[in-house]
Amino acid sequence: MCSWFQVGSARCVTAQGSPRQHRVSTAAAVAAEMDSTSLEPSLYTVKAVFILDNDGNRLLSKYYDTELYPTMKEQKNFENNVFSKTHKADNEIAFLEGMTIVYKSSIDLFFYVVGSAQENELMLMSVLNCLFDSISHILRKNVERRCLLDNMEGVFLVVDEIIDGGVILESDSQQVLQKVNYRADDNPLTEQSVAQVLQSAKEQIKWSILK
Repeated sequence: MCSWFQVGSARCVTAQGSPRQHRVSTAAAVAAEMDSTSLEPSLYTVKAVFILDNDGNRLLSKYYDTELYPTMKEQKNFENNVFSKTHKADNEIAFLEGMTIVYKSSIDLFFYVVGSAQENELMLMSVLNCLFDSISHILRKNVERRCLLDNMEGVFLVVDEIIDGGVILESDSQQVLQKVNYRADDNPLTEQSVAQVLQSAKEQIKWSILK
């Protein structure tokens, strides 16, 4: 049982180990602490959101981490991979390509919210539920492909109110609907109404030329 100290250098040796062993154990402790810190959830919770139809075709997508899948090809490959693994599964959570993915389906639509591997699944699920409930309200509970395409403007507004740059802004669908000022009696701008506006404009231009 020995111990000695050298004044000035703060060097110590005990029966428990040498100075080299002490440095190694200290380095290991620091590395473990760094690993623990890196696993803490980030403020940027959501990596991506996308909606696919029952054939796996993209209807809407937003990627908030530019380094995750920087090209359109990489994004679509990821979406195809996710769809192939989830469209026949009964689960609500999948772990794929180092990502945590929560999802749900309705008729011919699949809704996905993507987070990092260490992200809290309950947090991601709250975003997914808010997204689904808000869109369901906009679509008058007709959550299917054709109705979604006819109301894409409102859908994009909903997504932007829930997530901004990967940061969750809101997880309460009622608050989201109030923010986008979307009431049940409002008539969204559909493809048909856009066509009517364009036709009216063409008629006005034609009559102005004839005059």
